[in-house]
Amino acid sequence: MEHLPLFIKIKQRPCLVVGGGAVAARKVRVLLARGARVTVVAPELSPELQQLQTQFVWQNDMFSECYLDDQFLVVAATDNTEVNARVYQLANLRGLLVNKADDSKRSAVIFPSIIERLPLQVAFSTGGDAPWLARLLRARLDALLPKHWGQLSLVAGKLRQKVKRTLDSSDARRRFWARTQDDTTLDAFLKQGNLAAAELWLQQEIQKPQTGEVILVGAGPGDPDLLTIKALNELQKAEVVLFDQLVSEEILALIRPEAELISVGKKAGHHSVPQDQINQLLVEQAQAGKRVVRLKGGDPFMFGRGAEELQTLKAVGIRYQVVPGITAAAGATAYAGIPLTHRDHAQSAVFITGHSKKDGKEPDWASLARGRQTLVIYMGLMRSVHIQQRLVEHGLDEATPVALIERGTTVHQRVVRGELRELGALAEQVVSPSLMVIGEVAALADSLAWFNPQPETEIEQEQYA
Repeated sequence: MEHLPLFIKIKQRPCLVVGGGAVAARKVRVLLARGARVTVVAPELSPELQQLQTQFVWQNDMFSECYLDDQFLVVAATDNTEVNARVYQLANLRGLLVNKADDSKRSAVIFPSIIERLPLQVAFSTGGDAPWLARLLRARLDALLPKHWGQLSLVAGKLRQKVKRTLDSSDARRRFWARTQDDTTLDAFLKQGNLAAAELWLQQEIQKPQTGEVILVGAGPGDPDLLTIKALNELQKAEVVLFDQLVSEEILALIRPEAELISVGKKAGHHSVPQDQINQLLVEQAQAGKRVVRLKGGDPFMFGRGAEELQTLKAVGIRYQVVPGITAAAGATAYAGIPLTHRDHAQSAVFITGHSKKDGKEPDWASLARGRQTLVIYMGLMRSVHIQQRLVEHGLDEATPVALIERGTTVHQRVVRGELRELGALAEQVVSPSLMVIGEVAALADSLAWFNPQPETEIEQEQYA
């Protein structure tokens, strides 16, 4: 990368734009919006520039070197490559900042893609290699950044010194802003444009004791693209993250780098940290005043014991939030091409766990063995033979389609298909985590599967400098 990203104060700086067409108009708009003193050299002006003509000086002329005198920034934006090259060469010889429109490789300055929540600005560039990618990124970021964050930036700027005086450590200040920036009260004031009320509310919050909080976050089934926006925001604000083994490395990589990561290793068939110790860890970290994220695979309320953890927190008066995630039943089946319901095959879906209850009681096998429904079984590999036998004993046809989805939604996804009579043998072909699907809809994977986690290719990897 040859360009260094910088924010340059352009207000009241003399800037020259050579050209009078659509490209020149885009550059002029950007410069005018930031208070530059713009001169345009062109024999003709486009309709858009004509509308802006009162805001800049127009030199109705062909370009000559004299127009470079006393300029701070020069933009070559004509439709004539020879003229653009001459502008660039002469400006470059004078050591001026120069942008050659649509030719980033020969520009000392690039106009980046910009997202504005003034005074907040986000600027980025692909160096001219993939403008379409910059446009795509701009659209994504524009959707992600709340519209009122510019107002939040204004209020935060006014209170910055007071927050610094009141909260004497960077950790305390970070916790304060992490706790308040998405508070529903502050959010409402900012969306209404009531900055005075927002400032008063924040001043009151500064004086309150700083307390810890636990955010229970669902990491989804594995694909990091399935993480919710709110979950990502919480990972970026966390000071401590307690995570399970089912959380993928790609999602762990999204956590704020300074955060402390604690693996509690929960996985079907083996718990490296007992649940009561996990509960105690959450309490201790929150009571130390930290912002704690409890990160669970899938959805924390779907066989994730999330409610038990919240009950512990509530008992000792610790604040908490819940960020739901896409559960494996929805994510893995969708990636395998298996609909949970279908008018012709299943009018209902039942979610159960393969683990026995603590009291040893069995589920209602008679109801589970009914036809025209989909059974989705979590953590069922170790009891696959037992599940197969009980369903058949209670009347479910041995030829009922089944599917085992291994590491669903990830690049390691694998789907093993067969019939109920083969369930025990099929389970030996997959590893945990795997989701078990029993019902007519499982057969639809043959025709509806779309996800190809490891595409085959004979093309050798090209090396890029």
